[in-house]
Amino acid sequence: MCEGWYRKTFVADKAWEGLHVKLDFGGIIYLGDVYINGTKIASIDYGYVGLEAELTKHLNYGETNTVAVYASTGPKKGSRWYTGGGLFRDVHLVLQNPTHIARHGVYVTTIDNKSVSIQTEVTGWQGKKDVLIRARVMDAEGNVVGTTQGTMPRYTKQQSTEVKLPPVEVKQAKLWSVDTPYLYSTDVVVEADGMVVDSVREQFGIRTIEFSPEYGFKLNGEKLFLKGISNHHDMGSLSAASFDESIERMMRRLKEFGFNHIRCSHNPYSKSFTRIADRVGILIVDELIDKWSDNDYWGGRQPFTTLWSQMVTEWVKRDRNSPSVIMWSLGNELQIREGWAGYQGLNDWGVTMYRIMDQVVKRWDNTRPTTVGQYPARAGAIAKKDRDFNNYLVPPELAQATEVASFNYQSDKYATYLEHCPGMIIYQSEAETSSWLSPYYNMDHDRMVGIAYWGAIEYWGESNRWPKKGWNYSFFDHTCRPYPQAWLIKSAFCEDEPIVRLGVLNTEGTETVNWNDVNVGQTAMHDHWTFPEGSIQQVYTFTNAHSVELFVNGKSQGIQLNNGTGNMRNAILWKNVPYGKGGSLTAIARDKEGRETARHEMQTAGKAVRLVIEVEELDKRDPIKSSTESLTYLNVTAVDKKGRIVPTYDEPLTVTVDGAATLYALDNHAHYTDELFHGINTKRMRDGRMQIILRGTRESGKVTVKAETPTMKQTVRL
Repeated sequence: MCEGWYRKTFVADKAWEGLHVKLDFGGIIYLGDVYINGTKIASIDYGYVGLEAELTKHLNYGETNTVAVYASTGPKKGSRWYTGGGLFRDVHLVLQNPTHIARHGVYVTTIDNKSVSIQTEVTGWQGKKDVLIRARVMDAEGNVVGTTQGTMPRYTKQQSTEVKLPPVEVKQAKLWSVDTPYLYSTDVVVEADGMVVDSVREQFGIRTIEFSPEYGFKLNGEKLFLKGISNHHDMGSLSAASFDESIERMMRRLKEFGFNHIRCSHNPYSKSFTRIADRVGILIVDELIDKWSDNDYWGGRQPFTTLWSQMVTEWVKRDRNSPSVIMWSLGNELQIREGWAGYQGLNDWGVTMYRIMDQVVKRWDNTRPTTVGQYPARAGAIAKKDRDFNNYLVPPELAQATEVASFNYQSDKYATYLEHCPGMIIYQSEAETSSWLSPYYNMDHDRMVGIAYWGAIEYWGESNRWPKKGWNYSFFDHTCRPYPQAWLIKSAFCEDEPIVRLGVLNTEGTETVNWNDVNVGQTAMHDHWTFPEGSIQQVYTFTNAHSVELFVNGKSQGIQLNNGTGNMRNAILWKNVPYGKGGSLTAIARDKEGRETARHEMQTAGKAVRLVIEVEELDKRDPIKSSTESLTYLNVTAVDKKGRIVPTYDEPLTVTVDGAATLYALDNHAHYTDELFHGINTKRMRDGRMQIILRGTRESGKVTVKAETPTMKQTVRL
């Protein structure tokens, strides 16, 4: 358990008297308490969901006040992965009139892609004033496309009352999709006795989602197969801290490789995560928690079974306006033991617990289905250690009860599951990266929902040996740089885009472990052609073409057809490729008629002669944003006289930053490391590379970055 305290002093303006003064916490990991002037005013036992703390009654107006926040990572076995700790998301000070819009109180739904329904929850009313609610709908350009209004009911004893306004018809509505993530917004205004007392702006998208055992999933009436990842929430060297630029950068990298979906495992990510997915065009399976247990993998001080309804309410109300969210996942890998099935004594593997939770979800949003991730994938919790595991192919009782049946691994069994339960709508909530494209092609793309590759981006925690820091059986390293296997996945996900990519087998880095009764691991590969003279290399080409011809220094090594099956689909192995004295390695992909469709070449690098510092495309802005929440990514490479990256260069790099930014992290993409990422300005380069992350300050302006090794130096001005 790690514990810590945050303290902040401030003067409460006398003008605040008569208002509600609150702190809105995006999250506190794993649990925490909030104090104002020594009085505890709020607590949380599952810090992945947000928290609102009311300061009003305990403030000294016109005087100095102290907010103190206690945070703890919880008990030793409260989580199976790296949670991070402390205030890892945004904190906002909120001032509200006594009559105001409730927390997450605006709910927007669409009707047949033509009309928008707006529901507003108003609190602090109780019939004491004439309250009018007005809303206007605007397109992405800010043009008003419709208005509506309504009043509070005449009689009610509720502290908070939900009012559904008349629908707004949107003519020629532009639909939200992964390719065209068009967003509308609504401004909701509350007037009490003719005065504006509160207003909220919410973004939303107009789109329809449909699920069926006949076609899996449809978006806006068109069949769409989910191609995704299932990851934990940390962001490489940023740890668990939530930064918008980091989230958007990761999502855009995934889209470059054909991904359209993320399953948020096994907890709600930040509010900004789903809002950025709305903007970028990524479909989200939003997940609440790992196990339904008061003991195992639960870090709260109060039992899960007493808190889950509060957690569901905060989670669903927060994310329900995001068009990117298409499913609510209530848990993960539950049908293993009865103690993980929620309330004790029901003896039905969580079916009743699921149905109760499903009803609470639908209280706040009835537009999306609910699901639960399943493993082991057998009825009666039959596992691999049991004698009949491979023959008893009956899906779990809980999977047969959920609206969408989510399975982790065992994709080759799904067709048999459907023989036992043909009405199931199947989604592969976790797939092993080590099997490459097999889990993807094991699925019936016409009838099933989609796939989420587990740990497709390296994450912290669940490491199997020191100094390894976490899971690295991935398609992308923790800096989001693609491994060669990422191009294999792209060759399937983007089948209309001609692709060929080289990878050189690295036998020293290859490892395999058993995970959930599945052998997983990483076939480590180099993405360069710089090796000892006279060596023999094993080479992979990843392609969606008909055939590939491989050349070493212009000499053909032969032609191989892309006719592999199982793990070798779209993958061709070239054994015993002579390296000689180096030079070039070239793969040329061809169609059935022998026409070239794509090529990839790697060249042997010479001696490193200079450093190159490049700003990532997403961050090519001038000047740096004047915000401490703003990040800028720069990539440093050591190159030879022809500009080729030198993968053997591993000298220490020292970085100095001056101007309107600070050095936030240095990352050489090493996963097996005991080196720090923060609080340092020198780190050894790895494979001729280093990533620099800058954090903005409160001042706008230019930034100078100097990078220096014992033999080279470079300076850039941003």
